[in-house]
Amino acid sequence: MSTKETDHTNDTHANTSTTDTDVLVIGAGPTGLLLAGDLAAAGIDVTLVERRPQGFSNMTRAFGVHARTLEQLDARGLADELLATGTTLTTARLFGRVDLDLTRLPTRFNHLLVTPQYEVERLLEHRAATAGATFRHGTELRGLRQDAATVTAELTGPDGTPLTLRARYLVGTDGVRSSVRSALGLPFPGRSVIRSIVLADVRLTEQPADTFSVNGSEDAFTFIAPFGDGWYRVMGWTRTRQVPDSEPVDLDEIREITRRALGTDHGMHDARWISRFHSDERQTPAYRVGRVFLAGDAAHVHSPAGGQGMNTGLQDAANLSWKLTAALRGEAPDPEALLDSYQSERHPVGAMALRNSGALLRLAMAHTPLTRTVRALVARLLSTVRPASARALDMLSGIGIAYAPAPGAGRLSGRRAPDVQLREGRLHELLRQGEFVLIAPQGATPAPPATAPVTPKHLVRATWQDPAKRTAVLVRPDGYVHWTSH
Repeated sequence: MSTKETDHTNDTHANTSTTDTDVLVIGAGPTGLLLAGDLAAAGIDVTLVERRPQGFSNMTRAFGVHARTLEQLDARGLADELLATGTTLTTARLFGRVDLDLTRLPTRFNHLLVTPQYEVERLLEHRAATAGATFRHGTELRGLRQDAATVTAELTGPDGTPLTLRARYLVGTDGVRSSVRSALGLPFPGRSVIRSIVLADVRLTEQPADTFSVNGSEDAFTFIAPFGDGWYRVMGWTRTRQVPDSEPVDLDEIREITRRALGTDHGMHDARWISRFHSDERQTPAYRVGRVFLAGDAAHVHSPAGGQGMNTGLQDAANLSWKLTAALRGEAPDPEALLDSYQSERHPVGAMALRNSGALLRLAMAHTPLTRTVRALVARLLSTVRPASARALDMLSGIGIAYAPAPGAGRLSGRRAPDVQLREGRLHELLRQGEFVLIAPQGATPAPPATAPVTPKHLVRATWQDPAKRTAVLVRPDGYVHWTSH
């Protein structure tokens, strides 16, 4: 939400001569890279600050890209290239016994893509750089201050030299230990939910029978997923070895956990990366403080169950980028209300991701008679009641996420717009221009409502293929319906 202390003005272009960049993004993970690429592609001057040196290989634990995220990447012309880097799974297995059929999802991307996070970052970084974003690697945030028109960031450069940058807006996408969130003094309430998770990227002598292997015993669980290039991601946990993250981990420990959970370690060898970590459930109460925003793990962090983390962060960025663009272009009739809608739309989604991933984790770790009974009941519900499994698929994949409808904007306002075929091409192809798309009946040229944050200069017009359709639909740049009218 907006701060009460600062006097924000609707003149979003005030004092632009005193800034070094329009938007300063702190953190070059997937969330920051997608945000910076969107802004740069829209002609916004954006600078991205990253504490890691240039070329640093990011062997992070995220590896699953869900359907809604693939749709967002498709709207940026990146999905097909990313699909070539990994393996697609058409079944999601829960608790080692419930198979959810992803092919039932109403999307071109009716599957889960297993690919390492660094492949996602590689594509997004190339897009941002090509679009003109400025990168400052090896640079860290030391503090920030803001007034009614600007944000001033105090930084330290690669050689330790102090550096000051001023921006119209600043976005913290710098992870769970966010320096931006700390500088704002925002709390990060929550707790650790699981300790001493071990991860490794390995090769296997014996290929698993299932593409995606997951199982748990009373004191251990493991899953194994293929990257498609001969490497496999292994994650394991055992109740009998709860140690700090700093405790060394080797391949023998991962083999032992895997044998407990799966009955075999598939002859794993040649680990290229091994790590130990713990998982928290936390969410900051405010995604916006004046001219500073938080997105991704800087705003929310949850258990790895369901693979929600990177996907939720990328969709945070997709939601925020067009709103910042509209505010900076002066297109929003009420820029403060538009920017506040980032909080009102994405904070509930972050809270939902915490609840869902937390529930999956607790059921997967069930070891008491009561919790095992609950898990069995949930498994039976998902296996036999089609609406329940459909709802689980919608939430897991992100396809079912919707925002509250705007008053007077029509009943579809806030819902995901499917990738329909139009006379001018697929909707996602038209969204690659980064603008609102107005879909109209054949022979009609409706105007968007005066309250829409768009001008004719930045509006893409399209036409239904079916001449019987008489509805006009205005689709936001992030692929959600903004307004409908007959």
